[in-house]
Amino acid sequence: MRLAINIPQIDTFSDEEFYRFCRANPDLRVERNENGQIVVMPPTGIETSFRNSDLNYRIYSWNLRNRLGRVSDSNGGYTLPDSSMRAPDVAWISNERLATIPLSDLKKFAHVCPDFVIELMSESDEMEDLEQKMKKWLVNGVRLGWLVDPKKRQTYIFSPVREPEVKLFSDDLLGEEVLPGLVIKLSDIF
Repeated sequence: MRLAINIPQIDTFSDEEFYRFCRANPDLRVERNENGQIVVMPPTGIETSFRNSDLNYRIYSWNLRNRLGRVSDSNGGYTLPDSSMRAPDVAWISNERLATIPLSDLKKFAHVCPDFVIELMSESDEMEDLEQKMKKWLVNGVRLGWLVDPKKRQTYIFSPVREPEVKLFSDDLLGEEVLPGLVIKLSDIF
């Protein structure tokens, strides 16, 4: 279960103050939602961490061959247009979007939305919360998102141009026009 912390001064937290709060609490995994609430998330189980690393590796390997952008893991925070700061389990950002970010902003929670995200449902996650999070990713500019549910062995594909689609782990997941040529079969990982 995620815990939202209400701090009376949160509305006055600048991006810099929020960044310093995170740096002062390195043992906390936190995000900031669009309402300014700090959301503390528990660490995942080790199996989820293994799977997250596998997913990150697959996206990284594709990107290494194609050199179309950069890949970040769950430690990379993105400050989105709605003022939230989110850290997806895996993210990919195109070279075009990267070019819009000042180099100094890359040292913190960059003010940019990734093109692609993966959210991997962990033991402490609720599906409804993750579905809402994926919809917020889309509103903020994500072009393709995968919500992976290991319990049901299926993935929900989110896109701003169509309704969510469900794929079984035995189906190929495609990077579509966002990550051209990417094909992953989650049954190889899970």
